[in-house]
Amino acid sequence: MTKLELGAEDQVRLGYEIGSVLQTREFAMKFTSLAIIAIFTASPAFAAGKPSQTFLKKAIEGNYAEVQMGKLAQQNGQSPDVKKYGQMLSDDHSAANQKAMDTAKSLGVTPPDGPSAKQKADYAKMSKMTGARFDREFAAHMVADHQKDVAEYKKEAKQSDAAGQYAKDEVDVLQKHLDAAKSLRNTKSSAR
Repeated sequence: MTKLELGAEDQVRLGYEIGSVLQTREFAMKFTSLAIIAIFTASPAFAAGKPSQTFLKKAIEGNYAEVQMGKLAQQNGQSPDVKKYGQMLSDDHSAANQKAMDTAKSLGVTPPDGPSAKQKADYAKMSKMTGARFDREFAAHMVADHQKDVAEYKKEAKQSDAAGQYAKDEVDVLQKHLDAAKSLRNTKSSAR
């Protein structure tokens, strides 16, 4: 092997060329990293935003819970009005849940597969009641639950994404449920 001898000028020029290659490689790596970040942040999952993802997950859990509560009202309720309300609740929230799950999937959000732990506990408590006591507690629960839901959906409806559109489309249905629940509660109160 022969040794390559370089003059001082050639060594400087070679150092610049090596530095230039390294800088180009570093630039290419940075550019590639930025391009990957841009692709991921433009994806539907990131476009939805964390608050919208959280809203959709809670909405889906709530829909599952309301379907179950509606069925429970039909089984354990005494009043024909409570049973009728339960049927409406079950039907409307089944339809709403399908829309919410489609919206979640379109945004890359994995939808939950049932109610939250608190909602399950509320169901367990209500399932131990029957007759007039069930009707009273159920009406009170539906008023409180739908007041909270209407407020959350109205807030989300201000968002300009798919979750906001879903919320906007459902506000009137939830308001109808709230008004009907108040009517049930008032009927039960006056019947005591």
